[in-house]
Amino acid sequence: MNRINNFIELTRLNKPIGFMLLFWPCLWGLALAFNQNSNVNLFTNYAILFLLGSILMRSAGCIFNDIVDKNFDKKVNRTKNRPIAAGRISLFAAYLYIIVLCLIALIILIQFNPLTVFLGLASIPLAFSYPFMKRLTYWPQFFLGITFNWGIILAWTSIIGEIFLEPILLYISAIFWTLGYDTIYGIQDIVDDEIIGIKSTSIKFKKNIKLFVSFCYFLSSFLIICLFHNEFGLNNFTLLVIIFILSLMYQIIKFKKNNPRKCLQAFKFNNFSGFLLFLGIFSIN
Repeated sequence: MNRINNFIELTRLNKPIGFMLLFWPCLWGLALAFNQNSNVNLFTNYAILFLLGSILMRSAGCIFNDIVDKNFDKKVNRTKNRPIAAGRISLFAAYLYIIVLCLIALIILIQFNPLTVFLGLASIPLAFSYPFMKRLTYWPQFFLGITFNWGIILAWTSIIGEIFLEPILLYISAIFWTLGYDTIYGIQDIVDDEIIGIKSTSIKFKKNIKLFVSFCYFLSSFLIICLFHNEFGLNNFTLLVIIFILSLMYQIIKFKKNNPRKCLQAFKFNNFSGFLLFLGIFSIN
């Protein structure tokens, strides 16, 4: 039982917000593609596959992140009790878990067309290099956005089989969405990160952090509006998309630089924001 609990804690399966923030962009891409190929069975089957893939890859990513950060995690109050940092799971077992999870994810990936398989394999270096970005740049959140939203492109190509402008526009919008919400999340660790030398946009923009997050969310919203205008026409600009944009504004009001609890609440609210945008795109059909 302890081994199972350690595995769940290691992979953050007890914190589904992580894999949901990976999954929502996949659903956005599927919903966007559904406008050109309204195959309900295909959409449903692929949605299930992308959900499983999101859980598996997020779990593998969490393990690798904890391996890379084990020495840093020991010095941070929020992370010092993680299984690897606390010595409850060995590095050998951790690497073994990663291999098993990635192999299962590969089995899922090869269910798609060759282009999607290629793009999926191409994203692996991005996923496993992310933990090193916080050592090299103040922009690891931007790199996370590039990695975490790759599912938009994969979902689109899984149905359409080629890349158009629309999914790229949605992908760039999602990058700024991630840049905003992960900056909010990073506020919780500013004090510890500065002590141990970890970089983040939360630290870089700490004096004007609300302005920076507002700018990120503005760009994300603007690109969503451009997408709807170009793809569907303004007459089809749904109430749900407007509510999605309002949900981003709510987060800006909600989070407080000196209140980690409110930052976490604002960050978690993105699960609802992701759901709203999915419904907004899907409702156009």
